[in-house]
Amino acid sequence: MRCSKRLLFFLLWGLVVPASADEAEWAPIPDNLAQHLKLAQGFKLNIYAKLPELLQQANATSPRMMTFDAAGNLYVSLPRQGAVVMLQDDNRDGIADKVSLVAHQLNAPHGLTFVGERLYVANQDAIVVLEKHQGGWPAKSVTTLVRNLPTGGHTLKSLKQGPDGLLYVSIGSSCNVCNESDPLRATILRYTVDGRPAGALATLGRHASTPVYASGLRNAQGFAWHPQTQQMFATNNGADNRSETKGGKVNDELPPEHLNLIKSGQHYGWPYCWGIPGNSSTQFADPNFGNDADFCRSVKPPVITFASHSTPIGITFLHNANVPDADKQDAIVALHGSWNRKQASGYKLVRVKFEQEKPVKVEDFVTGWLDGKKAWGRPLDVVVGVDGAIYVSDDRAGLIYRIIYSSR
Repeated sequence: MRCSKRLLFFLLWGLVVPASADEAEWAPIPDNLAQHLKLAQGFKLNIYAKLPELLQQANATSPRMMTFDAAGNLYVSLPRQGAVVMLQDDNRDGIADKVSLVAHQLNAPHGLTFVGERLYVANQDAIVVLEKHQGGWPAKSVTTLVRNLPTGGHTLKSLKQGPDGLLYVSIGSSCNVCNESDPLRATILRYTVDGRPAGALATLGRHASTPVYASGLRNAQGFAWHPQTQQMFATNNGADNRSETKGGKVNDELPPEHLNLIKSGQHYGWPYCWGIPGNSSTQFADPNFGNDADFCRSVKPPVITFASHSTPIGITFLHNANVPDADKQDAIVALHGSWNRKQASGYKLVRVKFEQEKPVKVEDFVTGWLDGKKAWGRPLDVVVGVDGAIYVSDDRAGLIYRIIYSSR
């Protein structure tokens, strides 16, 4: 893969986010991934891009969220480097052969979404807009669209344009469990493409003055819209160190992680409640914080749950993927992996099966990054390319994977 010295300089110069700690122990990347990753029947995987070896030292390379432009080029955010890069596969062999700098000196960029030919980026404190210079990158300008987003705590922001043409951005909580003083924390916000708040409150003749679209979401980093119903589904990470009894011992199996059906103006329970596996009608009141059962009956429970602390992040529906028709209404979710369990969870891709436009079960899609207490990779985001393949970012191994379906 071609990578200019100028790009390497900017990425090394711009490290801005400290490395994560306390997750599963590091393991070396296997030489033969096919022997270590187990995929659902009919699917196969290859490495689409291995980001520059120099940047992989000391966990420097951290590919996070992804998006495609209309031409099929893949854009990847690198929060640690304060940069966004573009990967190209000019000969269409399923392996990137060129990496280009889109922008650098950004403030922990994370979520990416195209509006026309302009790339919108969620920094940790703002939404900014990048425009090409004479038809190419690096960006000729970085324009701030939305300022003063909350920072600290869960500081990385995800961003997508919804089917309604509006921008959705996730704002994580500032803490594990607490009453937030900032109403923008633990929410999904909504804005117009020119930066005006367009939250849940209806107004006559103009958009609402608040950007808050949904609340009670501790850290909803991944979201996508069902291809038929246009309903919004979001992953959400539950609180750590909880017990089902007041003053009780921490239970590693609580709380479960959530997949929520996001609706305008709804509250999803955090910090007072969490979902009950197999029960989509109510939530459990945290006995060590609030213990308000009446409130927990009034908020929206998850539509399905994942293993506790498995950290669901990226989600994509498969309607545009080259997969069997029976799979096209399903979604793939990246479980980034736990950091505080005695028995690690996550570190895999799962498929959420939908029937009659509703999620009904979760099954493994790709496993093998985790081996006991050691893991060599952490899948983070998942998107479908214009070629119908499934692309997955791995911020531990510094890899982008490409998954295709083959009946042979």
